[in-house]
Order: sequence, then structure tokens, then C-alpha cells
Amino acid sequence: KSIDQQSRLMVHRVRQGFVEARTACINRLRGLLSELGIVLPLKAATVRREAAGALEDLPGWANTVVGDLLSELHRLDERIAQYDHHIQAIAREDARAQQLMRLQGVGPTTASAIVAMIGNGREFTCGRQFAAWLGLTPGQYSSGGKTRLGRITKAGDAYVRTLLILGARAVLAAAKNKTDSLSRWALALEQRRGYWKAVVAIAAKNARMAWAALALAERFKLPA
Repeated sequence: KSIDQQSRLMVHRVRQGFVEARTACINRLRGLLSELGIVLPLKAATVRREAAGALEDLPGWANTVVGDLLSELHRLDERIAQYDHHIQAIAREDARAQQLMRLQGVGPTTASAIVAMIGNGREFTCGRQFAAWLGLTPGQYSSGGKTRLGRITKAGDAYVRTLLILGARAVLAAAKNKTDSLSRWALALEQRRGYWKAVVAIAAKNARMAWAALALAERFKLPA
């Protein structure tokens, strides 16, 4: 990778570190409050609201501890927002990222992460190879002399794979109100194979198209 690619990838890695720290902070809050008999759901927004609401009534050092965790959560929110701005700026300045953002379910974070990870995609001979590297194609195994497809392999880069999965979930959620070919295909796939298999298939499709967009550059045409 070039120095420029490496530096852009560092932005994504650091942002992901802050996201993981925030998740850990929220889980710690839930755990501590549960010891005091305050059981909160997993939803982050609810944990923030309920923890802040309960703060004044917490006894002794519990007030200090929970208050400090809420302050740390606020600091991490600000850091992540700051890095989101960095990533948006990176995506705006890169024609390749702009090309990828034409794909449904691919926003600035996913587009700039893919470009930072694989550049023009020349390390791969085709889109399917890129999708396989990300772990978005089923693993193969043999049984009784026949080759069968198993679960997705989850190889390659977990960060980019997760971003594509999140984007695929958004595509499927929005498909119910759309009539374009991708939305119709996604809904038909969900009916036939179930929600999660449809999500993975959409993510794999976006990985293949992302590779094509990078490899073909201005010659790339979105499917009708």
C-alpha cells in the first residue's frame, strides 16, 4: 500500500478503536447499574438516558463512577463524530470513493475504507475474488464426493465486511419502498432464503460491484 493509503487506513482503524471503546463503556455502565438493581436493555440510547436519569439517586461512590463513565461516553461520542468528519472529507476528495458511493448501501465510510484497503483493486482478478477475500462467499467443503457450500468464511478484513453488511441491511430495509431492480431482487431473495442470507448476498454483490467500479474506473456502469 502507498503511504497515502496507509494514512487513510489509520483514520479508519483509530475510529474503529473509539467505537469499540464506546461499546465497552456502555457495557460497563449496564453491568455496574445491574449490580444496583437497575437492569437496562442493550440499546445504547436507552442506556445513556436511563443512566443519566438515575445518576442523582445513586448512592456514594456509585454516583462518581457512573458519572465518570457518562463523561467518558460523551468524550468518545465527540471523538467518533470528529473522525466521521475526517472520513467524509477523505471520501469527498477521492474520485474512486465517489464512484463507490453510487452503489446503494455504500456511504463515505465504506467507500473510503475499501479504497484505503485495496486501492484500485488490482490485487484481485475479479469481484468474486474480492468478495471471497472479505469472507462474503460461502466456504466449500466436500461430502460424499460432492462439493457443497457452507456458511460464509469470514476471512479477510472484518472491518470492511462489517461495513458492507451494515450497508446491505440498510438496502434491504429501504427496498420495501422501491421498485428498482436491486430492491426487487433483494426482496425476492429475502422471501426465498431468509433475512440474513439475503443481507450477506447483497453485501457480496456490493463487494463485487465495488471491485468492478475500482478496476474499470470511468468505464464502470451501474446495473440498470
